Amino acid sequence: MQGKIALEEHVLNADFDATLPSFMDSERMGEVKRRLHDVDGERLAEMDRCGIEIAVLSLNSPGVQAVTDPAEAVRLAARANDDLAALVSTHPDRYAGLAAVALQDPAAAARELERCVGELGFCGVLVNGYSNVGDADTGVYLDDRTVDPFWECVQDLGVPVYLHPRDPLPSQQEAYAGHPELLGSAWGFTAETAVHALRLILSGLFDRYPSVSVVLGHLGETLPFNIWRIEHRFARLTYGKRLERPLSAYLSENFYHTTSGIFRDQSLIDAVLEVGSDRILFSADYPWESMDEAAGWFDAAPISEADRVKIGRTNAQRLLRLGRD
Repeated sequence: MQGKIALEEHVLNADFDATLPSFMDSERMGEVKRRLHDVDGERLAEMDRCGIEIAVLSLNSPGVQAVTDPAEAVRLAARANDDLAALVSTHPDRYAGLAAVALQDPAAAARELERCVGELGFCGVLVNGYSNVGDADTGVYLDDRTVDPFWECVQDLGVPVYLHPRDPLPSQQEAYAGHPELLGSAWGFTAETAVHALRLILSGLFDRYPSVSVVLGHLGETLPFNIWRIEHRFARLTYGKRLERPLSAYLSENFYHTTSGIFRDQSLIDAVLEVGSDRILFSADYPWESMDEAAGWFDAAPISEADRVKIGRTNAQRLLRLGRD
């Protein structure tokens, strides 16, 4: 399929070079780092080869969320966004941008998002999970009521929030002891982000801000597959929480789910059956995943051509308010 729009595609600026994972071998990391900084050469050639018209770029994880000093986080977020805007401007017909914001200071994050949307032309914001405040083992999640000024801004602007993974807090990693292979993208990212998304639902966030849209990668971080059981058990033991809708309704009405990093027919079909093809978006997760693998799989996936066009292009056009055909 030609004309695809890919939503979870990453870049890096010099401020965050040192945040790349240390567990990867130097040869592999050197290649990833090179691709994270490339917007003019190989990335564009791969997009052309894979039928990707627009890549929506964002700062690589954990980015601003790992900066423990709030004032420094605010400063680095603004600089990262200026750098990203400069990258997008080199090929404005091929790239769009998601803002980085310092939720260590929610009011400042709201102001920065307003600047990024109003002045830099960004089409949303990407948040890398919880935000560290003070030290690496203290995290503020997006359901915390101190973050409400940010959510008010998101609702007023009508832009989506991409909730991107990061590892669990260090104090919560005991279950991974002796198994570092399970941290990161193999499992730790998914487990952490699924819990974070459920916190948003169960906190009543979407009852307070009903028009807010949150994007999850990896076909919903297992939530489409698991939502029946979660909803079933919550109905029997609510701990006094009251929500206006069933949990599954929030998952299909306030969330979008991208194909980033999961290129499997069964997983896609399950997500379509659970949340509907209107809520699914194409992504590759470049350069951590292969554009060729992502696009080759998606173009041949056993779905209708109408759904392929929606997932590959028009859903993103609608959500991000990108130019229509």
